[in-house]
Amino acid sequence: MEKLQSKIEGKGNGIKSVIVNLPSIATSLSRPPIYVVKYFGFELGAQTNADHDRWIINGAHDANKLQDLLDGFISKFVLCKECQNPETDLTISKDGNIIRNCKACGQRTKVDPRLKLSSYILKNPPKKEGKEKKDKKDRKKSKAANGEENKEASNSEEEANQNGNGHVITASNNLDQYAAEAGSDDEFTRIITDAAKTITADGTGDGFTIDTSEKAMKERQKNELTSAVEKLTMGDDEDDEDGAGSSSFDAFAIWFDGEDGKPDDVDDVEIYKKLMDLGLVSKHKTLQVLPQCLFNENILKKQQIIKRAGLLKKLVTSDRHEKAFLGGIERLVGKIQPVLIPSMPTVLHQIYDKEIVSEDAILKWGEKASKRYVDTATSKKVKAASASFLTWLAEEDDDEEDSEEDDE
Repeated sequence: MEKLQSKIEGKGNGIKSVIVNLPSIATSLSRPPIYVVKYFGFELGAQTNADHDRWIINGAHDANKLQDLLDGFISKFVLCKECQNPETDLTISKDGNIIRNCKACGQRTKVDPRLKLSSYILKNPPKKEGKEKKDKKDRKKSKAANGEENKEASNSEEEANQNGNGHVITASNNLDQYAAEAGSDDEFTRIITDAAKTITADGTGDGFTIDTSEKAMKERQKNELTSAVEKLTMGDDEDDEDGAGSSSFDAFAIWFDGEDGKPDDVDDVEIYKKLMDLGLVSKHKTLQVLPQCLFNENILKKQQIIKRAGLLKKLVTSDRHEKAFLGGIERLVGKIQPVLIPSMPTVLHQIYDKEIVSEDAILKWGEKASKRYVDTATSKKVKAASASFLTWLAEEDDDEEDSEEDDE
């Protein structure tokens, strides 16, 4: 967000402060400009108005003073109360509370109703995008990101494994089938999850031991990446393209690994330039390899998907690209970083929320297990873990269709 800029105009009783870049600041905060200027007015005890997109506060108030007030607005009306992330939206609940919906952690936290601006927001609620379903979609996204539905799905998976007849995934009949078949895979996932909790900083723990040092992680990912590149660039893809040989992808993987070996430190522009040099920008298989280069075990902790969204949206330009990207994610989570398997709902949520891959592509990917990117057993495991998000997405799609029919 850029720094607030203001200028003082007029003299005497007619003196006023004009916030020059308020629209830009409000956009960065995902809040209407009127909320920000009204907050300033309430805090300063001054009248405010908007004159032809000029945001005005009566009286002389310098930029530094207003910047301090803006920090207060951000703290009270923008930052998530749980994780202090600014990626939130405001909605009004049925019981008349102002709710901050956090896109990062999924928590829904209340805004203090005693604040003067709270009363104004309740009388002038945020504009809804499209139809009534927008708020419903945001609430569902928050629930999915918070893992509540994932927890319910995990409980259902455990019951299914115990009696052999339960259905874990309701997004499609195919998911029901392979979720029930993957009992041993689900058990393996739980073992990994439980054991991961006991791993210490030096890579030792009770029941499950793995070297988690930076050197070991780098070496393991490098070895897996080499294997992944070889398999993902084989000519067994029905959507195969001319001119995208394995050597080009190998060259990219080697170059990327040489850039400090830290995916978060490699600049998007440099990545795009390298792909251009190797003739890989338009190749759909590029999207199979990229997730294994760009992301690691910190994919959620460091918000790697969110930070790379701009680059990925530029590269994903067709259905084949979407399919390939999801395949790359499946291999990353299923083979290279299996401890991330339980986090698949959140991974898919971020991919969907940032519009990297379409809703239809995600649902199609989740329809059935495939040995295309990983072995069938691993594919079953990854997609079974994705059940809660796939179910939510399918239900959301049905809600939208019903709403459209009602409108007609």
